[in-house]
Formats: sequence, structure tokens, C-alpha cells
Amino acid sequence: MDLTAGEEPPLVVDLDGTLVKTDLLLESMVDALRRAPWLAFMIPFWLLHGRARLKQECFARSSIQPATLPYRKEVRELLRAERGRGRRVVLATACDIGLARAVAEHVDAFEAVLASDGRCNLKGEAKRRSLVERYGERGFDYAADNRADLGVWASARRAIVVSADRRLFDQVNAISQATHLRTGRPGWRPWLAALRAQQWPKNLLVFVPLVAAHRVTVASDVARCLVAFLAFCFVASALYVANDLVDLQSDRLHEKKRLRPFASGDLGIGAGLLAVPLLLVVGFALAIAVSAEFGAVLAAYAVIGLLYSTTLKRVIAADVIVLAGLYTIRILGGALAIHVVVSDWLFTFSMFFFFSLAFAKRHGELAKHLHDSPSPDTGSVPGRGYHRGDAP
Repeated sequence: MDLTAGEEPPLVVDLDGTLVKTDLLLESMVDALRRAPWLAFMIPFWLLHGRARLKQECFARSSIQPATLPYRKEVRELLRAERGRGRRVVLATACDIGLARAVAEHVDAFEAVLASDGRCNLKGEAKRRSLVERYGERGFDYAADNRADLGVWASARRAIVVSADRRLFDQVNAISQATHLRTGRPGWRPWLAALRAQQWPKNLLVFVPLVAAHRVTVASDVARCLVAFLAFCFVASALYVANDLVDLQSDRLHEKKRLRPFASGDLGIGAGLLAVPLLLVVGFALAIAVSAEFGAVLAAYAVIGLLYSTTLKRVIAADVIVLAGLYTIRILGGALAIHVVVSDWLFTFSMFFFFSLAFAKRHGELAKHLHDSPSPDTGSVPGRGYHRGDAP
């Protein structure tokens, strides 16, 4: 494409990790699996036809809302500034064309969209060739965040590196005139929030049988309860991370939950998918060190917790029953850790006590949602099965 005299080359912007903080393939895959878990068996077959086909199939079965995605403020400001002075802006992404167009329509800043179409995966060399054919060598500026785009940057007139990685900027600057659009590093605080470290004290319930059996002075029993406590912490954190990945879309509609690390894009979806099995492995290694019986109880806790995250939390009444059961399982786990029998009275009290607390929590959530969203059209809590009429 030939430029008229004095016309500035177009600004080409990547999507995943650049315009938005997240990976839309992983987002659409997780959302598709949330809606239909059996699709996990289809993913290998789609992948046999290439990543472009996988992206197309996952997008077709997901419900990602472009308006709620975690956009990078710096990049959106850049787009507004460039469009404000009349410059052409193009979205070029390896994301599926359907999702890319939906994002472009929401952002309302792009004159053209180049993306994967189910056959061609527009990434790396394929993206470079497409841009060079359309705009010519050195006929465009390119903004991206990933080393996979080094070849594209090499063919660009100017490079914009959207990253906190100084080494990546130096690498790009060596092959093209580069500008560094710095982004913040997440650090360790988002991980503490994602793992819900503040919720770990709930697992102190494993010490209840130790206290009830008057064995707090037995060092070996205290040590076993401590290991059991840590095992519950790791597995509970794995479930919290899994829950946040499953609830990405509904969390982004919530006033406070949209600030959670995965929903806000402070942590990547890929990191979360890696963290879940790692946390489970550590948790169950600790559990087996306590006893096989305790390991079985922890496994039951993990399975019920996963069912709760994926399905039961959206079922009225069933969700609070399961929550109460998850708390009570901790007490059972503590009893098995030190080989004592818990009385029926303690189990009965625990179940009804936690059942009441769970209902109180749900009522509080619904009451707050109704206060913040008084319109009849917004009478249900995002991600829950409760509606306006359930509050009384």
C-alpha cells in the first residue's frame, strides 16, 4: 500500500497482553469449559486442525463481553491521542476474528481488523507477512508486548514495546527504533490476594478436635494438626484460584470482585491454570504425610469445592448447604489427623452454625446488590442463583 506524500504510516496494535491485559484464547477456553466441561475432550481434536481452529471453536462457545475486559489504560490513551490527530489505527492480533471485531467495535478506534480466521493463525511470521503485504516494509508502526512479535517489530518503522520488561525493550530497540510504554509489574501482592491468604484462618478449624479432646499438650498431635492446617490452606487456595478463573465474566460485573487479580488482569490466566495443580500437589503431599484417611477427607473437600465453584454456587439453597459442609469437613479432617472421634453433638452444632452463617452471607450479598442496582432488570447477584424476591 502506497502512502500519499506526508501521510503518517498507520499505527498497528496487538490485542492480547497489549490492548488488554489478558490472553483471550485462554479466557474463551476457560469460559467455554465452564459452560460445557465435556468440551475438554474436543480441544485436542480442534488443536489437530491448528491453533486458529481452536481459537475459533472456543470463541464460538464462550460469552466474553468486550466491555468488561481489563484494558490497558496507557494503550487506550495512546489510541485516543493518535485517532485525535487523524492517524489510521489498525488492530492486528492472533485472536479469533469474531472476538477481535467485537473488541474493535467496543473500543471504536480502529479502521481495520486483522486476525486469525479459523485457518490462518495470525501470529509471528504470518502477522509480519500480512502487514508487509498491506503496508509495505517499514510502512507501519507496531505496538505489542511479546517476543513472538520480534519479526513484526523488525519490519516496522517504529516499535512500541508495551511491557515492564527492560530486556525485551533493549532487544527490540536493537532491531527497530523503539519506544517503551512501561506497564506495572504485578509483584507478590496480587498472588496473596488470589490465594486468599486472609481466608487461611478458617482452616484453624482442624484444631477444634485437638482442643475438644484435651490433647493440646501432645506435641505430636499438635504437629500433625499443623501439617493438616497447611494442607487445607494449599488446597483451599487452589480452589480459590480455580473459582476466580471460572468466575471471570461474572466477577467483572461486580463492583468489588472486578478488582480481583485475574478479573483485573493483574495476574495472567496461564499463571492461574499452572498454580491450581501445583497447589493441589503440595496440599496432597502434606495430607498423605499426615495419614491416608486425612488425605481421603481432603480429596472429598477438593471435589466438593470444585463442584461448588463450577455448578453448585449457582443453585439456590444447595450453595449454602455445601458451604456449611466444607467448613464441617475441616473439623472431620482435624479429628482424623489425630485419630479421635468427634461427637455427634459437635458435628450437628457445626453444620447448623455454618449453615446459618452461609445464609447470612448470601442475604448480605443480595441486599447490597439490590441497594447498588435498584433496577428490576438487575435484581440477581452476578454468578449466583438468588434473585430480588429471595431477599425476605
